[in-house]
Amino acid sequence: MQGKPAVSDIDAFIETSFQCDTKSEVNLNELVVYSSGKVLAEDVAKTLCADDIISKQYGKVTSYWGYKTSDTIEFLGKGIADLILAKENLINAFMAESTYNYQAVVGFPDYTAYLISSKEKPRIEKSYFLDKRIGLLDYPTSRSGHILPKQLFKKLDINLENLNITYASSHTELRELLASGKVDLISSYWQDSDQQRFSINYITPIRDNISGSRWYLKMQDENTDLLCAVQTRLTQLAHNQNSHYFNHVESFWECDLNQQTMKVGDSNAAN
Repeated sequence: MQGKPAVSDIDAFIETSFQCDTKSEVNLNELVVYSSGKVLAEDVAKTLCADDIISKQYGKVTSYWGYKTSDTIEFLGKGIADLILAKENLINAFMAESTYNYQAVVGFPDYTAYLISSKEKPRIEKSYFLDKRIGLLDYPTSRSGHILPKQLFKKLDINLENLNITYASSHTELRELLASGKVDLISSYWQDSDQQRFSINYITPIRDNISGSRWYLKMQDENTDLLCAVQTRLTQLAHNQNSHYFNHVESFWECDLNQQTMKVGDSNAAN
């Protein structure tokens, strides 16, 4: 279905990749996946490798990951990935739908980024942050945990070197830092389960209506069997996450493998 990407395009990402074999022993085709973060990349690859339908079309799944927007752009701009996790604004900027026929398969809801404290309502003031221990994500691509709080500090004319910042590897770890008293506040999204440990009175929004990421599949052919298998597997994977946010995954296709596959809200069948 999709052509294999040129090796020269992905040489720099070899060390940030995970590969697994499907159930097929003879198929030489490779399904190339790109996402943000090692754990997610490995989980996606494993769940796709275990799928019977994917095994009929591919012999292996290679899952790459990156932490910078420029990494996503590298894969997206050249159409390297068959399946990619990206923001809708990047897809639109590179006209990826018309150029490579990337189709949204599943997506995550819009959300609000918050400053979250355990003892007081955070204030958006320069003086407030200077003596605080702040928890951020060590993921330059995370908007709620990295990009937006740093943009806020810049807007307030705060030099990052003057701040006491502790970096965490996940939103869960951020919450552990806050709950244990190792930091005074964190930057993240708010989920229902947070009310068990923190007060909703002690959160301050940084920005709302932030668009969630989506998984896009390159559909150069009307390969709806693959589309439906990928959608099913990604949806199952999301539902198995502990995060309330990721549990609310949205599917964009109505799949009936015995009849027709239609885009949600579309009266025309895809094939």
